[in-house]
Amino acid sequence: MLLRRSWKRSTKQQSLRLSDLHRKSQLWRGIVSIALIEGRNLIPMDPNGLSDPYVKFRLGPQKYRSKTVPKTLSPQWREQFDLHMYEETGGVLEITVWDKDTGRRDDFLGRCQLDLSTLPKERTHHLDLPLEESRGLLVLLVTLTASSHVSIADLSLTPLDDPLERRQILARYGALRSFSNLKDVGIVQVKVMRAEGLMVADVIGKSDPFCVLELNNDRLQTHTVYKNLNPEWNKVFTFNVKDIHAVLEVTVFDEDRDRSADFLGKVAIPLLQIPNGEQKSYELKNKELTGRTKGTIYLEMDVVYNTVKAALRSVVPAEQKYIEEEPKVSKQLLQQNFNRVKRCIMVLISYGTFINSCFQWESVQRSTVSFVLFVVVVWNFEVYMLPMALLMLLVWNYVSSSIRGTTETPLDAMFEWEDEEEDGEDKEAEPKGFMDKLYAIQDVFISVQSVLDDVASYGERMKNTVTWTVPFLSWLAIAALSSATVLLYLVPLRYLLLAWGVNKFTKKLRDPYLIDNNELLDFLSRVPSDVQVMQYRELKTDSGQSPNKRRRTVPS
Repeated sequence: MLLRRSWKRSTKQQSLRLSDLHRKSQLWRGIVSIALIEGRNLIPMDPNGLSDPYVKFRLGPQKYRSKTVPKTLSPQWREQFDLHMYEETGGVLEITVWDKDTGRRDDFLGRCQLDLSTLPKERTHHLDLPLEESRGLLVLLVTLTASSHVSIADLSLTPLDDPLERRQILARYGALRSFSNLKDVGIVQVKVMRAEGLMVADVIGKSDPFCVLELNNDRLQTHTVYKNLNPEWNKVFTFNVKDIHAVLEVTVFDEDRDRSADFLGKVAIPLLQIPNGEQKSYELKNKELTGRTKGTIYLEMDVVYNTVKAALRSVVPAEQKYIEEEPKVSKQLLQQNFNRVKRCIMVLISYGTFINSCFQWESVQRSTVSFVLFVVVVWNFEVYMLPMALLMLLVWNYVSSSIRGTTETPLDAMFEWEDEEEDGEDKEAEPKGFMDKLYAIQDVFISVQSVLDDVASYGERMKNTVTWTVPFLSWLAIAALSSATVLLYLVPLRYLLLAWGVNKFTKKLRDPYLIDNNELLDFLSRVPSDVQVMQYRELKTDSGQSPNKRRRTVPS
């Protein structure tokens, strides 16, 4: 009995030490902000005497890949991203430059390293880094800052539950601090309580579940609860919020020592949809967030943010994920994107048909009203009426939706989700010429698929802005359109065009390393498309149906 007590005590102490070590290994000590500006005098690798360069960055376990700039030896990337520093000294940033090739391995153009411990913190450093083993150099802007508000704790140590610390946090994101440190928009606290009814992943009829939380590129995880389908984690995670339109992804995995972890379920929760201080149960979904899987997870969340900072950050480029899945050719996805574009075009055709019916006098009353309205508007037309018309459309939709009440848009019928079947056939014996043609056709299909997705997404985002899918962004649009209406009413158009042109022409002269952006497209990128609206929609609990039967059922 004494031996058993001693063994239990030592096991508990070892478990606590491992849990503390696991917690410390996840927390970053600072942030490295990197702006990749340009490359100069790179070596040509293609028959045309040019290259298609891109850059890979690596800092510890973190990786980032830039976009590919085609047919150039002096590429202009103008990309900005952040990496986490897990070491006090900063570590060594590894940089490699590659030439993109289709159908074969990419060509190596050069490498360089940057020791972050040599750079003073809280300053922006302009660096010209020559490439080793090759010619050329890269131009970077690097800034090291102290760590943001990130923590992992037990339920007894929650920051927002302590009255003194909560007052400090509320003061930090209060109205008086609206224009200091614009990147620090707010914080979100997530309590991961427990999960119930998870899938069986091991041969003994149990699972070893752990939970991973991701907010953009910030990633934290719980400890593993072994041999349990109803685990209790009772952990509190705190993230710094840089974009209030970000989506918190909570994924449950099964730990396997001999291979990668097995997926058990996932939920995606937009920060603006978080019910503060309320413990909620979320039905787990599949990897694509399109259907139900087995299990429920219980979370309690709080988000505190500054509204002015959140609005200002809505019109700058959104943070891109470092690790993104490579696009694959999918007949079903291509058909779905084609149908989405077709729906957008059909809406425009229906509007054109309505206008044409007014010209044809199919309805005398409608045509008479339209004719009188047309004459009055054209006779009294001023430029400020354009944003005012969009403003009236937003107000009309807000009033009509308030009268009708909030009703969910029937999006499920628009999409048909199927399980993707992977083709495992061996094609290594096929001729190389045929494989090159196959890769070229695949690239064309992926390009068409991506273009259709972009066109459909922007059409749906404009529609969702007007229909108040995200009220915060619709109110922001109302504020912008109201300001534009007042400006166009008070200030002659020529003066506004002159100010816009002078700003555009002198922007590069004022700041040669400025990363240019389009505020309208950045704003629309925050509005979810119809696909994203359905992925973020919370599943309703359906206890009467087994998970096997409902696996291919679309979300309610």
